[in-house]
Amino acid sequence: MAAIDAAAQKVLTDIGFADAPQEAIDLVLARGGKYTDQARLCMTETMITEALADLAKPLILYGRGDGLELHLEGARVHAGTGGAAPLIFDDQHNHYRDTALKDIYAAARLVDGLDHIHFFNRPMVARDMPDDYRLDLNTAYASIAGTKKPIATSIAHADTVDDLAKMLAMVAGSIEAFQKKPFLSLNINHVTPPLRFAPDAVEVMIKAARLGIPIHANTFGQVGASSPVDPMAALVQTVAETLGGMIIAWLANPAAQVIFGARPMITDLRTGAMSGGGGEQARIMAATSQMARYYGLPNSSIAGATDSKIPDAQSGFEKAMSVLLAAQAGSNMITQAAGMQAALMGCALESYIIDNDMIGAVLRTLDMPLSLEPASVLEALKDVVEGEGHFLGQADTLNRMQTDYLYPQFSDRETIEQWQDKGMTTILDRARADLDKRFDGRRDGDGVILIDDDVDAMIRAEFDIRLAR
Repeated sequence: MAAIDAAAQKVLTDIGFADAPQEAIDLVLARGGKYTDQARLCMTETMITEALADLAKPLILYGRGDGLELHLEGARVHAGTGGAAPLIFDDQHNHYRDTALKDIYAAARLVDGLDHIHFFNRPMVARDMPDDYRLDLNTAYASIAGTKKPIATSIAHADTVDDLAKMLAMVAGSIEAFQKKPFLSLNINHVTPPLRFAPDAVEVMIKAARLGIPIHANTFGQVGASSPVDPMAALVQTVAETLGGMIIAWLANPAAQVIFGARPMITDLRTGAMSGGGGEQARIMAATSQMARYYGLPNSSIAGATDSKIPDAQSGFEKAMSVLLAAQAGSNMITQAAGMQAALMGCALESYIIDNDMIGAVLRTLDMPLSLEPASVLEALKDVVEGEGHFLGQADTLNRMQTDYLYPQFSDRETIEQWQDKGMTTILDRARADLDKRFDGRRDGDGVILIDDDVDAMIRAEFDIRLAR
């Protein structure tokens, strides 16, 4: 980790970034950075050190209700959704179709009622929106309408950030109330690897930082394509690119809340396509979480990017492997942990229900009680072996079965005879039945809008909201 850090800092000071927008150039030069003859923006060691010291602090993302907060610090782990899938699996017609605004809302309503999914990171692109502006504001609206859990979404252009802030102020009561307890954060992919800033995204980052909207500084290098094939070298590049964006946000506002979102993605080198389901992806994403903990930065990662097209056995083992490694590495926010299929190109509502069980099991691996009183253990063993010969009727067993053990909702633990008598259903069958129950046989949500009527009317009067009330 020390070697990766040293190399990443050298990248920032000696190589720098191409395609920096003028506002970023001005911020860096004002603090002693340089703009080279090759039009590359380089930072200084002092700038990096000071930024890391300021940015390495606990961060809280809020929901719109008690007990929904995400404490991003140390090795505290939270799991949620994410992605930008253009397709959703329609189980009623057994094929993939284009994603729409109603699907984002439906996913948000579903996630709102799933205990182990802690946040709603926009998982799909509403392909029925006519332009970026209405896409971004309607996506934010549909997410807020669907869940009170912490939300993350994205904005394509800086001009839209002011209108987003206006919408957030309407929901919170004022922009100051939102800034005090921000319930929405922005995913910003500020780099086009290798080492080129994405000017529009950087401008969004600067404006969001100044408005007090929390930022996910995300970078997506494809290992062997837009970043080196060697995993350690890919980590160096990705860490440098991530820190570069975080430093720009810090220069814009030293109080900015910025999340380290390094995301090196594995490429299937036979085809050049991204492959999210392999052991290499799980390993390198866990390593990015370790780097974030090395710096003391609040962080997020991607896990659960299965290559499988439907919620099947391949989907299950690929998701569990990567989510487990990210959790064990201490990722504060595991995005894409639920719902995604087809290497993030597809989504399935049934997957959220199934993955909720999987995430619950993964989180239990982090929560082993480690206290021991030898005298009481010996006494309990002596009582049982000299008495009934089992622990099933012990008071401690009955008490702790509800507090120390998680019982999955949809995973099968019945006997063979019980399973056969109930129709030999699979976990996908049970998830579909639950979805029918929640949404009354539909796939576009349950019609509940989690925004007060008067506030909703204000939002609709101000903005072109395309989701029916």
